[in-house]
Amino acid sequence: AGLLAVGWLTAAFAQAPAVGPKDADLAKQQQAQQQSQPGNNQPVWSEVRSGAPQFTSIPGRETNVLIQPQGQTWRAAHLQAATIGGVLISIVLLGLLGYYAWRGPIELHGKPTGRLIQRFTPAKRLAHWAMALSFVTLAITGLILTFGKSLLLPLIGYTLFSWLAPVAKTIHNFLSPLFSVALLVFIAMYVADNIPRASDAKWLAKFGGMLDRSGNTHPPSGKFNAGEKVLFWLLVCVLCVLLVLSGYVLLFPNFDQTRSTMQIANIVHIGAALLATAMACFHIYLGTVGMRGACDAIRYGYADEAGAKELHEDSNNVV
Repeated sequence: AGLLAVGWLTAAFAQAPAVGPKDADLAKQQQAQQQSQPGNNQPVWSEVRSGAPQFTSIPGRETNVLIQPQGQTWRAAHLQAATIGGVLISIVLLGLLGYYAWRGPIELHGKPTGRLIQRFTPAKRLAHWAMALSFVTLAITGLILTFGKSLLLPLIGYTLFSWLAPVAKTIHNFLSPLFSVALLVFIAMYVADNIPRASDAKWLAKFGGMLDRSGNTHPPSGKFNAGEKVLFWLLVCVLCVLLVLSGYVLLFPNFDQTRSTMQIANIVHIGAALLATAMACFHIYLGTVGMRGACDAIRYGYADEAGAKELHEDSNNVV
């Protein structure tokens, strides 16, 4: 036993780094600090919080860093991003509520003809609903995880929130990969119809007639209007892709990414998620209560000829 103990101590001292001038200076600083301010180990903690790599017997990235000082910066940035995003979503919801009270649902002028036009194939409708439903579910669970402690916990109490938060986290984590697949399929199937055209500038100049209560200035468009194209490129192709990429970094830490990488991915994820949720509110509003019959085409695949011609100049595939 004695030989084993001697051998272990010899190996430990052999692995330990040699004491250099820097360590000697640090020891002198600690001694001086203890004499002037007993109990204040400021030099020690300054060294610990410096983020400089130290000696460790555990192999791996950042295992030789005891405290990462950037974590404090991340916590402050996370709170700031969540606050700004929450305020933005609140402003958008209040704005849409005020707009509905002022304008009401947008009505079509032409009377239904009874002749139906196929707007979306079954495959495109399936791709749309797969991405839309998974996005909404992820948005709701993400909002619970982000604002649950500050908003829900005081309302529903610890018992219910302790059940709700883990369920939201599990749904969010396991649905994310499915959303990433649905997103790629959606982009591939809809990108051709969302190529910008010269006529989109006219739609944007009149803001789609959204500010005209009479509804007489609603400019027609192609398969999708300029507003929908903006949502496709910014919301779907930029923000949702950022959500997927940053989400994979957070969801699979076994990729051996560092803490700083995880922190950056978290800020990108929460910022993109809250901005995407705010933008999606416009699309959901117009597709539900904001415009009469707007949801029929994506639900059933067909729209009345009068409405299709008025809004989209689409008179093909009459059945």
